[in-house]
Amino acid sequence: MKAVVILPPAAKALRKHRTEAARLLAKIEAYAVDPAGQANNVKALAGSTALRLRIGDYRIVFEETATEIIVTKIGPRGSVYE
Repeated sequence: MKAVVILPPAAKALRKHRTEAARLLAKIEAYAVDPAGQANNVKALAGSTALRLRIGDYRIVFEETATEIIVTKIGPRGSVYE
């Protein structure tokens, strides 16, 4: 299992979307434990090393290293890529 690191902008977004926070955290934790289980919801972002995890209308943008998953952005699908 990889460690999940949530950067301050992503933590702020979680506080903003309180109703969805538990579901979003559960999905990123599930990806950390078993990446193959979420494989159809994860895609690479064009022009960067970041990946995105799709959870309904929300997206989690993160980077993955050998030991960590670094969450950089969390938000609704339209605004998270800005």
